[in-house]
Amino acid sequence: MKKDIKTLSFPEVEKLLKEMGEKPYRARQLAVWIYQRGVSDFAEMTDLSKSFRHKLDEEYFVSELSLVEAKTAKDGCCKYVFRLPEGLDIESVLIPDQERLTLCISTQLGCRQGCCFCLTARMGFIRNLLAHEIADQVLQVKKRLPLDKRTLNIVLMGMGEPLDNYQNTVQAVRIMTSPLGLDISPRHITLSTAGLVNQIYQLQKEGLGINLAISINAPSDEIRNGLMPINRRYNLESLLQALRDFPLPARRRFTIEYILIDGVNDSPEAAQQICRKLRGIPCKINLIPYNPNPYLPFRECSEASLEQFQQILIQHHLTVTVRRSRGRDIDAACGQLGYCRYHTHLAESAGNNRENTKGKET
Repeated sequence: MKKDIKTLSFPEVEKLLKEMGEKPYRARQLAVWIYQRGVSDFAEMTDLSKSFRHKLDEEYFVSELSLVEAKTAKDGCCKYVFRLPEGLDIESVLIPDQERLTLCISTQLGCRQGCCFCLTARMGFIRNLLAHEIADQVLQVKKRLPLDKRTLNIVLMGMGEPLDNYQNTVQAVRIMTSPLGLDISPRHITLSTAGLVNQIYQLQKEGLGINLAISINAPSDEIRNGLMPINRRYNLESLLQALRDFPLPARRRFTIEYILIDGVNDSPEAAQQICRKLRGIPCKINLIPYNPNPYLPFRECSEASLEQFQQILIQHHLTVTVRRSRGRDIDAACGQLGYCRYHTHLAESAGNNRENTKGKET
């Protein structure tokens, strides 16, 4: 069977070409065709000789995520649904702003972190995405945008926990930032984590130069234990110490993400606690009102409690923004990805199984 050439690293492609009797610079040409021009057919790579293209085509193919659906919300967000080889779907969200486009991509199918306010977590963990499957979300969306709209900010905040799929996530970031890959500035990429402390320390050594966002969502271990099971393994103090130890470049800051849930973590006392916890950590804080849905028991915080929480943080000289989630009407908002579509798939599969069984019984 043919092998997917995207599963090979750049040095592995160079080695392959050497074994084929080709010059090493052909690897650069291949990378440009695949990642910058988005070409998946060797026959279209016209600056390669026909004989070389034929040799490649005999043993390899260039995979692409299959676009199943692109749905636009009332607020302009677009949710892209991509199908994996086994027939299950992952979701990415393109978020337009006044002067930029931000693409939120997934790193896993499902998630094993179990955050109780997140619908994706209710899917459970199904599998890790491979590095090229993570990066290909960016490539496939860029191909569908006008040429003047292809400069994207990338946030690894979709389905899954990026640091739970560590090697594939790091390799995907290298593909995205490489001049021979998608050639995206590391400053335009943000990785969001629920707080896997060991992997944060490991990430320090990678030299990726990307931004780091941390989902705190609680002012104390007691509250965070109930919201985010990862806190029982890595408590708040160990997580915040990992941030203090992280070698941030000059004038860079962490992003602290805090989902405000009515009656759970939105009190003035919680705001005061957060101010004390974050003392000495260079950061900006995104306050995110919880997205209510019929599947979970939580409620969105009131505007009054949101404003009071924000003002307390500002009074302590913290940089704060309110991030209103977008795309609620198409299940594309923070914490909504994947769940509804996955359970529709399960229901359809169960229905098909019942029909098959019924047919055999008949």
